[in-house]
Amino acid sequence: WGWSGGGSMTLNLMFRSPDVYSTGMSVAPVPDELLYDTIYQERYMGLPDDNAEGYRLGSPITYADQLEGNLLVVHGTGDDNVHYQGTERLINALIAANKQFTMMAYPNRSHGIYEGRNTSRHHFTLMTNYLLDNLSPGPR
Repeated sequence: WGWSGGGSMTLNLMFRSPDVYSTGMSVAPVPDELLYDTIYQERYMGLPDDNAEGYRLGSPITYADQLEGNLLVVHGTGDDNVHYQGTERLINALIAANKQFTMMAYPNRSHGIYEGRNTSRHHFTLMTNYLLDNLSPGPR
């Protein structure tokens, strides 16, 4: 599982290595590199017009149709670091590819998904239950 950049890595691993990873939890990911903070993103990738292929190949959404396992996506709709719009694009890509997944949106929560009474408890209980429901105990 991963959060933010780790959430993006989780998506990449689930989509690009489905033979290795069967269950993943992605929190506040960057599914589409075009939508991330330009000051950070362009420092490493250049301008989108100058590196369109790099942005496409670096975006987990490009590979969403390869999902085979269990995926939980969690995002706060008020995230001002990793915009929720990217997760909406991911949701639409997964639906278009007829890929089943689980989604939890936390209304008006920021990147940390901690605002509001019991939000953190709810979030971590959700993730714990997801793992208990989707991973078998013991070795493979």
